[in-house]
Amino acid sequence: MKRYLVAGLLVWVPLGITIWVLHFLVTTLDQTLLLFPERAQPDRLLGVHIPGLGVVLSFAILLLTGVIAANFLGARLIRLWEALLGRIPVVKSIYSSVKQVSDTLLSDSGNAFRKALLVQWPHEGYWTIAFLTGTPGPAVTAHLGDEYLAVYVPTTPNPTGGYFVIVPRANVRDLDMSVDDALKYVISMGVVAPRRALPGRVAPPDQPESST
Repeated sequence: MKRYLVAGLLVWVPLGITIWVLHFLVTTLDQTLLLFPERAQPDRLLGVHIPGLGVVLSFAILLLTGVIAANFLGARLIRLWEALLGRIPVVKSIYSSVKQVSDTLLSDSGNAFRKALLVQWPHEGYWTIAFLTGTPGPAVTAHLGDEYLAVYVPTTPNPTGGYFVIVPRANVRDLDMSVDDALKYVISMGVVAPRRALPGRVAPPDQPESST
């Protein structure tokens, strides 16, 4: 009986959570339909509610914004808009901070979360998975030197909470593992093993492996 119950849970729990997340996303994005006047809302025009229209609208808004931002005139308008926001005291701090993080995470030229690492945390001899976020700024390197890396150590099972740590480059190990596989490994608390086995011998970032 217990074996069959567990087998049933293994089928329905992932499926149920997936459906719940998708329902939450679709329901949230459908709120963008409220941007239309009440008479022009699809529910009133069609006489029936069609889930997912907000997803289509959100995608269209993002695509249109990207097209505008990619041309010369759109880029100038965005700079003017950012300059306007930069004159508002409280908004300036929030917007600039969020923009710096989003530019780092989403830009093709950014290096954040592009590499999975193995670091000693929280004590020497204890190892955990972390993600490279970059190198410390000049104010930090003035005290520590250049042989340090900035990493993000996620918590389990919620990786959105974690710790920003500056660690010696020599104490960091590269993992032969994609960022997606590393996140799955962290979220599953080590239950979901990565597709490729952890290498037995690894080298610090930007340093070649020693030959034998």
